[in-house]
Amino acid sequence: MRTVLALCLLAGLSVAADKPKPNILWISADDLAAYPLGCYGNKLAKTPNIDAFAKSGVRFDRAYCNSPVCTASRQSFLTGRYPRSVGVTQLKSVLPAGTPTLATMLKAAGYDTAAVGKMHFNSALKHGFDVLYDQPQARQQVRARGAKPLPDGVAVQPQWKPFRDPARVWLNGANRPFAAMDADMPCTMFADKATEYLGAKHEKPFFLMVSFYEPHSPFNYPVDFDVKFDPKAFPVPKVGKEDDWHIPAIFRDLTDAEKRGINAAYFTSMAYVDRNIGRVLDALKKAGLAENTVVILTGDHGYMLGHHGRFEKHCCYEPAIRSPLIVRAPGVTKAGTSTSALTEFIDIAPTLLDRAGVSVPESVQGKSLAKVLTGEAKTHRERVFVEYSENEEACVFTDKWKLIYGTGARAREDGYATGKPLPGRTVQMYDLANDPDETTNLACKPEQAERVKELTATLADHLKRTAREPKLLPKTDDVHELLAYCLQPHDVPSPARKK
Repeated sequence: MRTVLALCLLAGLSVAADKPKPNILWISADDLAAYPLGCYGNKLAKTPNIDAFAKSGVRFDRAYCNSPVCTASRQSFLTGRYPRSVGVTQLKSVLPAGTPTLATMLKAAGYDTAAVGKMHFNSALKHGFDVLYDQPQARQQVRARGAKPLPDGVAVQPQWKPFRDPARVWLNGANRPFAAMDADMPCTMFADKATEYLGAKHEKPFFLMVSFYEPHSPFNYPVDFDVKFDPKAFPVPKVGKEDDWHIPAIFRDLTDAEKRGINAAYFTSMAYVDRNIGRVLDALKKAGLAENTVVILTGDHGYMLGHHGRFEKHCCYEPAIRSPLIVRAPGVTKAGTSTSALTEFIDIAPTLLDRAGVSVPESVQGKSLAKVLTGEAKTHRERVFVEYSENEEACVFTDKWKLIYGTGARAREDGYATGKPLPGRTVQMYDLANDPDETTNLACKPEQAERVKELTATLADHLKRTAREPKLLPKTDDVHELLAYCLQPHDVPSPARKK
């Protein structure tokens, strides 16, 4: 009886031959962490549309990116492969031509494909999307019609100059709007474009990805946006004694008032993108497509708002790597449910391929969430892996234990250097059950030596198994030597870099 029930549940996630394939709508927001959202328990948030969407599907409470930087994370979850396996681990890296993506796989299966907003391919290639509409097209549209004039005397952001201006300026500590009216903001124009696409006639099933730049710094929102936050309402996360050695130099002179202002700006930008996400979801419903469309909502990674003294991602702490993942699949998911199953973002692509009735290629390293979505499974992964090659850092964690390993040998070029000498090899281990804020490093405790050794070996084995060019791995049984090699960037060189 149990076997029959399981088969029936799984049948709901795959597509019967006599039924039309479902449409797929994937909405993503840049630097959108889970903890600031109302549906994840934040009482200061003003995210009614995301919160309502969460009530209509399954909310994943422990979903993680595979790299805490835009390009690497996006190309990883779009291919269903680890960043290091794809050959894209750094911000400026180019997704290699011919790399199978979710768009190319669905297109081959008869889908129309479109991407609106940030994709971060770092090239002119479309990677399986029939339509690409991004900031250049939005700006051209504004130039052609003319921008709306701003009201007199309004204080707006200065030109965004990260790392050249003090952090309080480029992180918008004054919580000022971008110098544009709502109709001329790319975020709003992306929602317009998505609405137009959803309202058009579709002869074939479609895969539409809508990817907003907000709430990435400088946390943009338009001059005429009416949601306000009181900076004084935001608590300033406590910085622990063990945080000092890795706080980037650019954040060290921020005052508590400036930190609160940065939080207010982030939450305002998040409220702004929430409004446009609501417009896209409303357009789907008005077009009569909601009942045959799988909708997912994610960030591309997390973001720290003063946690561990930092305002960024680019590391392996929880707020930097945990991001929202909400899935609504009509006829499959139960509204208003949640799961604590450990999930990696590379699991999204095979899940959507399953739902579309498309065979998942062997090259895809993610694991379909089919059983989690139906409620048949309460767990998914035993462990999660994340890496950030710019700092030669990676982590592995289970439900209870987390190990963060860094070579401490790379002079990072991402702007987040500490201003201190390179620390050399660093190992951190946290008891996530009793220390969820990751404040007490247990790696040097004698009683934890075997656990540290085991997790370090597990991380090294994972990096070895997922190497893009395994033949280049050092021939050694020394896990530290292996990690020292694997954690370096080994990205596919772009054509412009080839000599």
